[in-house]
Amino acid sequence: MLQHLSITNYALIRELEIDFEKGFSVMTGETGSGKSIILGALGLIMGQRADSRVISDGEQKCVIEADFHLTGGDLENFFQENDLDYEDGICSIRRELNRNGKSRTFVNDTPVALTTLKELTDQLIDIHSQHENLLLKSNLFQLETIDTIAVNQLEKVAYVEAYERYVTTKRMLEEHTENAKKSKEEEDYIRYQFNQLEEANLREGEGDELEQELEVLKHAEVIKTNLLQTFYALDGEQGVVEMLHGAQGSLHKVAGYMQQVEELAQRLDSALIELKDVASEVEDLAEKMEVEPERMQQVEDRLDLLHTLMQKHACQTDGELLRLKQDFALRLEIIDHSEEKIRELTAQLEMAEKEMKAAGEKLTASRKRIKTPTEERLTTQLKSLGVPHPNFQIEYAESQNPTKNGMDEINFLFAANKNQSLRNVADVASGGEVARLMLCLKSLLAEHRSLPTLIFDEIDTGVSGEVATQMAVIMRNMAQYMQVMAITHLPQIAAKGNVHYKVYKQDADEHTETQIKRLTQEERVVEIAQVLSGANVSEAALQNARELLQE
Repeated sequence: MLQHLSITNYALIRELEIDFEKGFSVMTGETGSGKSIILGALGLIMGQRADSRVISDGEQKCVIEADFHLTGGDLENFFQENDLDYEDGICSIRRELNRNGKSRTFVNDTPVALTTLKELTDQLIDIHSQHENLLLKSNLFQLETIDTIAVNQLEKVAYVEAYERYVTTKRMLEEHTENAKKSKEEEDYIRYQFNQLEEANLREGEGDELEQELEVLKHAEVIKTNLLQTFYALDGEQGVVEMLHGAQGSLHKVAGYMQQVEELAQRLDSALIELKDVASEVEDLAEKMEVEPERMQQVEDRLDLLHTLMQKHACQTDGELLRLKQDFALRLEIIDHSEEKIRELTAQLEMAEKEMKAAGEKLTASRKRIKTPTEERLTTQLKSLGVPHPNFQIEYAESQNPTKNGMDEINFLFAANKNQSLRNVADVASGGEVARLMLCLKSLLAEHRSLPTLIFDEIDTGVSGEVATQMAVIMRNMAQYMQVMAITHLPQIAAKGNVHYKVYKQDADEHTETQIKRLTQEERVVEIAQVLSGANVSEAALQNARELLQE
């Protein structure tokens, strides 16, 4: 429930502090006194769009802060999921708006986004103004109202899960069928391309190897000549190795006399061994090197094939060709098994549809269970609100296409007079009738919905007398389940509040300010008398006000 509201530099409010009580509270004040300003400030707390023009003249920033006591709903999980402090069920919301248009929002001193704020305050407070009566004409609102009264959250969750499985499976089947159709049309082309790549017997890296081999084959004679020349220079009759043997012998003859010579002899021994190995390998390469025109032609033909395939498929390497071949193979596998997959998905869809319908039937049954008691309750309340011959019925019809909201189409039908045929409430109810019906529905919802605070903004417009009294009774009864506030111009409603607040204007030195105060019992008598008779309060009006308060 809303415990405290603080407003600074918002429109005509320079500084305002007010505490609120549980139960049924009323708020009165002359037209233009600033009641809508207070609601506007609460709207910012609820995440409405901020406009810097609401900042009081001459000020740079306005601040609105509201403290809520978190009774009823389970909000602790919401605070944990959004990394917000949950301190003994207290929630402090602060909205700051600067003249430059920037706005900041805090929950328990932690900055939050407006989407988070809206999600939170939707569970804390509901401001019902006259324009919200239009919601009654929305089929979605009617459906949500029925679900709230039916307390069918378990059935609804089960249906939504089944519906989502059905929709997902249906989409998969449609996509697979469409893909299979397209692939089937391309099957001959895909199979031909795959077979061509399969026959090419590709091997990754083969192209680079063939390029290197072709380079060798083209220069075989030059390579063989130079290899032989290298061998003779190293290990021929007058080659390097032969000459170094002489040097090796000379060093070994004197190695025993000098340590340094012995080390040089060992190094020369190692060099001779390495040179002989090099000469041997060069000789082997020279002997193997042959001019092979046939092999060179084979390599060139193979490279031509690889280059043709790469150019055809816009590939840069034989590795890309191999991956393309794998892709063709996968697509052919899908084509070959598409009918089997379609049969499998069709069976899954049939099962999902069966489960969805079963869950939908349970959801429908939960909604129909409350049809008669809801109709009777609303009819009785409408009579007490001055609709002498109301006829209200809830019409259920099976939807042609299931949606996430179920398999039902629900319409509220209404007739306000005898012998009048039932028609959609959007077509036959007047503004006053819609307002009364909406109040009755809110009363029902209050018993089933965990909403801490509900504010009615002049819902009593256009009514008077006993009807106003009965509206007040309904709102007071609602206050058994939640904190209810009513902004009103009617003395019958003002007198029914447990707590009475007055909004008024006050002239300061250089400006006019909006203020609010909680009235004492005697102040309530005067205020209600003024509502009854105007500024000139008579003794009769005062007595009438006392009687209203005593009832």
